[in-house]
Amino acid sequence: MNYKAPLELVSNQHESHLKVNASVIWLHGLGADGHDFEPIVQKLNIPNVRFILPHAPEMAVTRNSGYIMPAWYDLYGVTGSSKEDEDGIKNSQHYVNSLIQKELDRGIAAERIVIAGFSQGGAIALYAALRYPKKLGGVLALSTYLPVKTKLASEANPANATTPIFMAHGVFDDVITLDMCKISLQALQNNHYSVSWHEYNMAHSVCMEEISDIRGFLKQCLA
Repeated sequence: MNYKAPLELVSNQHESHLKVNASVIWLHGLGADGHDFEPIVQKLNIPNVRFILPHAPEMAVTRNSGYIMPAWYDLYGVTGSSKEDEDGIKNSQHYVNSLIQKELDRGIAAERIVIAGFSQGGAIALYAALRYPKKLGGVLALSTYLPVKTKLASEANPANATTPIFMAHGVFDDVITLDMCKISLQALQNNHYSVSWHEYNMAHSVCMEEISDIRGFLKQCLA
């Protein structure tokens, strides 16, 4: 699988006396790229944090009539349906793990690394973070769902059993419905994860109130 080099952003990159001491790996949604959340990161304006915005590889997406687009895995039907591209999901998990390893090699502690994602990227964030063998700082799951729910209990790593999860969804989302997301929320809670749940008056998008809440969550995780 070919991956372009991720976009990297640091709010205070021109202030050399302030050192990056945390990282947020943020995965975009289906059909987008790493630049999609660049404006959001700039609005967050959190100093000393490196934001890594990777680009999904191009692939044919079955649900979209085989159209080739950036995707973290294939979709066969309605999101969250019984048939899931588990191999594709695992490929993206391994890629996220490699991005985490790069931050570890740069001297960032695992507990100061947050995995974030929107929509399909959020599904990968949940999948990869909860299976990662070292304690991470947190998970941001935005307008998304939990993939491969039935295997979470057997595959989850105890290292991230208490990792805080910020889960947010729009009440008018018609791409991944609120009800579908709440099924994932229930699955996480049934597996004893601590989830900070947020609903917003929006569709399949991000709003200013949510950005403010994300800032608070990240500052808390990386305090």
